[in-house]
Amino acid sequence: MAYSVPAARAVGIDFGTTNSVIARTDGSGQAELVSVAAPGGVGAVFRSALCFWPEERVRGGLAHEAGPWAIAEFLDFPQGSRFLQSFKSVAANPTFEHASLFDRRLRFEELGQIFLTHLLAHAGDALADLPERIVVGRPVRYVGARPDPMLARARYDAMFSVLGRPIHYVYEPLGAAYSFASRLTEPATLLVADFGGGTSDFSIVRVEAPGAMRRCVPLGTAGIGIAGDRFDYRIMDHLVLPLLGKGGTYRSFEKILEIPAGHFSDFGDWSRLALMRNRRTLEQLARLHRDATDPAAIARMIAVVEHELGYALYEAVGGLKRALSSDRTAHFHFDGPGLTIDADVSREDFERWIGPDLQRIAETVDGALSNAQLCPDQIDHVFLTGGSSLIPAVRRLFEERFGANRIASGNELTSIAHGLALIGQDPDLHEWLVPEDLAVGDPS
Repeated sequence: MAYSVPAARAVGIDFGTTNSVIARTDGSGQAELVSVAAPGGVGAVFRSALCFWPEERVRGGLAHEAGPWAIAEFLDFPQGSRFLQSFKSVAANPTFEHASLFDRRLRFEELGQIFLTHLLAHAGDALADLPERIVVGRPVRYVGARPDPMLARARYDAMFSVLGRPIHYVYEPLGAAYSFASRLTEPATLLVADFGGGTSDFSIVRVEAPGAMRRCVPLGTAGIGIAGDRFDYRIMDHLVLPLLGKGGTYRSFEKILEIPAGHFSDFGDWSRLALMRNRRTLEQLARLHRDATDPAAIARMIAVVEHELGYALYEAVGGLKRALSSDRTAHFHFDGPGLTIDADVSREDFERWIGPDLQRIAETVDGALSNAQLCPDQIDHVFLTGGSSLIPAVRRLFEERFGANRIASGNELTSIAHGLALIGQDPDLHEWLVPEDLAVGDPS
């Protein structure tokens, strides 16, 4: 990219639902990913997860870890810890007040500060001295039926205040667009489709030739709260939950009634599934077990809650989803205390399960084109990023609209952070900020 007055240094942070990545620049026009320590070695991708356990040396104390270290702690001591994953998904949820962790209650921003503190610590000297320009990605649309973006902004502000620097917010797909534009040598109109864990976001950017006064100009955006986590839940809903009693019945005053769907709602959100092991929930399930026409199914559900099988169960679900990206049929296997599942699943089954979600994603892509006042044949390149971009049905959606020859992919988990860091050097940074930042006079 060309810069007239480059910033000395910048950092781009992609705080993702499933994974988080950081990139940095030194003002030279190039960006590099920050390596972060993990139990198995260093890497650029840091799992967006937290694990808490009582700190025995301090009364009411709470010890914690993040990322792959959190996963390791939880797997070592599952009964004595609490595991949170995908907590970003509640950022815009006004009904979420706090997570109950042993004797402590932590708000979203407190969870976020703990996560960032560990992330920086595991990055070591690479982020020991943060620059003044920090660019953070945010979804075009947050997860949830009625997300509150202003609430999410306030929570993000409080979370990232731990960095002690002004924060500049940029839509996540614009970061990926900027990263992809750095590869181009000719003018082009670019559509970026970013499939995260919680949201699918789309941005359209006009890229000028290298050396232009303004290399990239954003034209339009759109987003929807459907992405990888929703696809995982479709597998859970069709393959696992029927074995746990969903769709079953129970007896009530000599009547046979369907088990309320509310008993299974927490299985659709990883951040809530880890918190189901509490006295109130277990008492409700005990009553349901007593009255169910298929008590064995409810016993399996109780086993998932009591033994905190959520992490392992969703890991198996994610493995099946990834396998179906390369194979027409895959075997699903799960073996835990009180629950064993063996089933063959076809890609056709999976695509049928996520069919309604794909339709809504397609409508959102059309919305991005409408916002940019463009039609599909005016798009020169389509860049697919994020883990779910590898799903054949997702890729086919774009091939049918734009043609396979215009589709590009790569760096699915790191392109956003890379682009955010490059944007941090752009002298026209204000052109990339989300609209509410400009409205409140975001410092630049």
